Amino acid sequence: MKIEIWSDVACPWCYIGKRRFEAALAEFPHRDQVEVQWRSYQLDPTLPEHYDGTEVDYLSTRKGLAPAQVMQMFDHVAAQAKGEGLNYRFDAVVVANSFTAHRLIHLAAAHGKQDAAKERLLSDHFEHGKDIGSPGYLASVGADLGLDARDVAELFSTDKYADDVRRDFAEARALGISGVPFFVIDRKYGLSGAQPVASFTMALEQAWQEAHPLVMAGDADACGPDGCPV
Repeated sequence: MKIEIWSDVACPWCYIGKRRFEAALAEFPHRDQVEVQWRSYQLDPTLPEHYDGTEVDYLSTRKGLAPAQVMQMFDHVAAQAKGEGLNYRFDAVVVANSFTAHRLIHLAAAHGKQDAAKERLLSDHFEHGKDIGSPGYLASVGADLGLDARDVAELFSTDKYADDVRRDFAEARALGISGVPFFVIDRKYGLSGAQPVASFTMALEQAWQEAHPLVMAGDADACGPDGCPV
């Protein structure tokens, strides 16, 4: 079974959704037969590499909301994150374009380290105030993941993996995805948002049963609601 997850590094609900999905997958009896692939998505591709302002400033301007309203939103999301063991620090978030970070995730995927890259970038962005648009920071993440320094350096001097990221964007549009996180199971089931663990569990079980229907191998005497054969 294959699960594709469209997600943005700069999306707070994406990290919460990741944790909830992981909790459901950990309890899924067939988890060893599940392939998970992270797909790229950008909530705001127009962001500059570096934004001169806070997350409150950015969202207030972009959404036309009062700063107090934005702070209330942050409090709500942080409380949800805390319930999943995450410590969001919106006051320290560095607003930056996530495109190159997505390219780093694609590079990591080529070396079997996609999930580790996704986890590190989300944690650093929301919990540790790291600049996900900084080449220096991204290079340090690549080094910590054990990626070749020359391969990582190519992200800053060439367009390597840019087309892969854009293909993910285009595929999201083709599937009608307009928000993230978005989970696609075997290209048959779609779940939008950071669903409760129980919803992920139900979707996993339903998809598995559909892909692996019970085949009757034979028939013999059996008891039923009306009694047993004699």
